Amino acid sequence: MTPHPAPDGPLIPDNSPHLRVLSQYVKELSFRNSLAAASAQAYEVQPTIDMGVQVKSRTVGDNEEATEVDLCISVDARRGEEPMFSVSLVYSGLFQLMNLRPEEIEPMIWVECPRLLFPFSRQILAEITREGGYPPLMINPIDFAPLYWAELKDREERAGADGPATPLAGF
Repeated sequence: MTPHPAPDGPLIPDNSPHLRVLSQYVKELSFRNSLAAASAQAYEVQPTIDMGVQVKSRTVGDNEEATEVDLCISVDARRGEEPMFSVSLVYSGLFQLMNLRPEEIEPMIWVECPRLLFPFSRQILAEITREGGYPPLMINPIDFAPLYWAELKDREERAGADGPATPLAGF
C-alpha cells in the first residue's frame, strides 16, 4: 500500500487509523442584535448568558465515504428581562475516517470532530458579537467526551430491554 502524504506532517501508512479533515465551513449563522443602538453604552450589570451546544452528524457521498459533523452553538444574552442579542451558529466539517475499529468510530465523530471544529466556532462567535457592538463573547473550551458519554448512557437506558441501542444521530 502507498502511504498518503499528510498535510503539514509525516507520511501516514494506508492501514493506520486516522482522521482527515476534508473541509470545514459555516453552514448557518444568525445574529439578532436587540439593543443595537444601546450596545455601545457601558453597563454596570453583567448580562445573563444562556448557551446551548449540540452535535449532529450524517454520512455523505455515494459510498458514505465521508462524515459531515455539525457543531451547533446558540447563545442568548439578556440584561435583566431585556434581550440583548441572540446568535446561532452551525459550523460544520467534512471528515474522512479511515481504518478505525467499529468501537472507535462514534467517539471519533462525537468527541474528536467537534473538538477540532470548536476553536473556529468560538472565533466566529467572538467576532460576530464584537461586530454587533458588544465585547467579544469568549466561550470556555468544551470537553465533548462527557457530553458523548452522557448521551450514550441515556441512549442505552432508553433502549432498555428493547435490544441494542441505535447509533447516535446527534446530541
